[in-house]
Amino acid sequence: MDITKYEEGFYILDDGRVREFLITGEEEALLIDTGFADSRTAEEAAKLTNLPLKAVLTHGDMDHAGGLSDFHECWVHAGDAHMIPQNISVHELQEGEHIIAGNYDFEIIHIPGHTYGSIALLDRDKRLLLPGDTVQKSGPIFMFGENRNLDLYIESLKKLLGYADWAEVILPSHHGCPVSREYISYCLEDAMELRKGTLEGKDHPSLPCRSYRGKWTEFYF
Repeated sequence: MDITKYEEGFYILDDGRVREFLITGEEEALLIDTGFADSRTAEEAAKLTNLPLKAVLTHGDMDHAGGLSDFHECWVHAGDAHMIPQNISVHELQEGEHIIAGNYDFEIIHIPGHTYGSIALLDRDKRLLLPGDTVQKSGPIFMFGENRNLDLYIESLKKLLGYADWAEVILPSHHGCPVSREYISYCLEDAMELRKGTLEGKDHPSLPCRSYRGKWTEFYF
């Protein structure tokens, strides 16, 4: 696990496949996503803080929720509650809700598409956006399977454009990090081309999807 101190009390944990974020407060620490089951994210976070961990998920995919076996509860949007193991108590996040940890005040923005319950976390004062998998540089962004919806994804990117003035720095969960606010419009541009059918696709060698490379990013669709 590669651990980077982003700012005082804010750590980026990266196992080479997926990225998590740890923000320490006075009484608890906020862990945004838990990684794969074998990422050992909770164990790594315990090396950085002895505060109790509050697990908040950007969405319910296994590379973000797989580490929930080390927790008994999590916070996730209702749209992805069905993806959480039944032995985990679910607290449903709402659009516009705020989560405060240390010097960070994150506003919840519901951005369905990559999954129906995908969220972004925005700290307006710090001009910081954590978009989960919705905004990425180069990709691939997974858009195939029962929990995906390309039309909703496009609408969510349009929605995020309305927050772009407060998103000077974007910390995606995969690939290049950080990226600039322009990648919201970059992903939107490529997603619209995907929907129009103008991107050339090729069969993925192992996944049940095709790979579509846009100007800025790639989609598995």
